[in-house]
Amino acid sequence: MKVKKAVITAAGPQQRMLPLQRVVDSDGREKTVLAILVEKALTADIDSVAVVISPGDEERYSEALGKNRAQIRFIPQPQPLGYGFAVYTARDFVQGDPFLHLVGDHLYVNRSAKGTAEDLISIAQTADCPVSAVQPTREHVLHRFGTIGGRHVAGRKGLYRVETVIEKPTPTEAEQRLFVPGMRAGYYLSFFGMHVLTPSVMEILGRLHANSPQASMTLSAALAELAQRGQYLAWETEDRRYDIGEPYGMLIAQLALVLSGRDRNDLLSRLVELLADREMAAAVNEGPR
Repeated sequence: MKVKKAVITAAGPQQRMLPLQRVVDSDGREKTVLAILVEKALTADIDSVAVVISPGDEERYSEALGKNRAQIRFIPQPQPLGYGFAVYTARDFVQGDPFLHLVGDHLYVNRSAKGTAEDLISIAQTADCPVSAVQPTREHVLHRFGTIGGRHVAGRKGLYRVETVIEKPTPTEAEQRLFVPGMRAGYYLSFFGMHVLTPSVMEILGRLHANSPQASMTLSAALAELAQRGQYLAWETEDRRYDIGEPYGMLIAQLALVLSGRDRNDLLSRLVELLADREMAAAVNEGPR
């Protein structure tokens, strides 16, 4: 299969303003979060990108894109019925094709030469099946992520055949149902916020919505069913994801971006100066003993 489309979801009530925030990217240039996400998709040889937004946000999102506006289509989400419904809202754009999916409230920092999106698409096209990026995640933060259980694909390091998907499991649920051979104690494979999905996902989401038109849908529910239908893989990436909607999430993501780029040494020098100033101030306030 060939993956030439991407869908970014950004319509959640607590999410819609986050992609408009400005940060300094690893190349030293100031950009919006949305512009960085779109660049990652286009760099992975994506031809067109749809951004699912709240109705009325088209103008401000268009202004946030800069030079890449022409390749972007905005799709208003008519009802706030959850993450799964946000993805389903892009069904006419997808038109039965496989697609890359990213979430609008994460920033991704590459450790690999190519980048997560490009690597993920390559794996999906070679395996000819849906693939989700995952990352080892400590059990005390599993309530923030969809999490998978499965087994290694023989001869493929970091690649797993997904058997179970649970949205925001408790540590007890994870221990009982999300075992992955070789994971260290207290860690599980949670979604990275980036997937290559096939038309089957849209079909599953459509049926879930038809069965309960006013119910909120999670994407994990559709992915759990997808895992029972055929081959669905998870790839453990060494890159990093940062949820900018969490407390201090934007700050941590900004630091990670700069530390991965050309201004690393300058930032480290400034951080050392800041810490030294605070230590000196603390010492003065304590006074002689």
